[in-house]
Amino acid sequence: MRLWIIAAAGAGSLLGLASCATMSEEQCLAGDWGGQGYSDGASGLSMSRLDEHAEACAKHGVVPDAAAYRAGREQGLPRYCTPANGFRAGRTGSGYGGVCPAYLEADFLPAYRDGQIVHAAEQALTDARGRVESLGRELEHLDEKITGKQAELRAEGLTDAQRDQIRDRIQEIRRERANAERDWRRAQEAVDEAERDVRDVRWRFRDDYGSW
Repeated sequence: MRLWIIAAAGAGSLLGLASCATMSEEQCLAGDWGGQGYSDGASGLSMSRLDEHAEACAKHGVVPDAAAYRAGREQGLPRYCTPANGFRAGRTGSGYGGVCPAYLEADFLPAYRDGQIVHAAEQALTDARGRVESLGRELEHLDEKITGKQAELRAEGLTDAQRDQIRDRIQEIRRERANAERDWRRAQEAVDEAERDVRDVRWRFRDDYGSW
């Protein structure tokens, strides 16, 4: 497997989870801060989430119970901080904000990094396939340009100089096409290599995380 895939995964930053819409008026008024903390902990959200809830609930005159929220979140974190979730988060490209306590992170973080390795390999395959498709479209475009110039060359009333100019342009486009086709072949080889890498990492982690 290419070393750059492993390096890219290992060097990936542990990004914070993106915030989203927080609590409704009904949830704020219900005041179930322990339950909200548990739910957020089970989703792997950091304590900064409470600040977002406080901002949302301030509109309704409600102040969060930080102690109840913290206790609930601590109870919810073990549901998130599992090796299976770590691997899933890494493989899907999700960020990890360092929310797991040390005794759970010891198993979560290696699994997360394993998932990053798979994500990097799968992303490389997606990129390689995109490159092939892009070059394929470029080849089609160049073929259309050649066909158009050949039609121009058959037009009546052209001077010899004009015909020579069109022929020169056709040759120029054909050279462009030859270069694009060479790039397309190289890109296809990159797809083949990336497919092998994906098969390798899936086989490597199959016994640890099952099929996915």
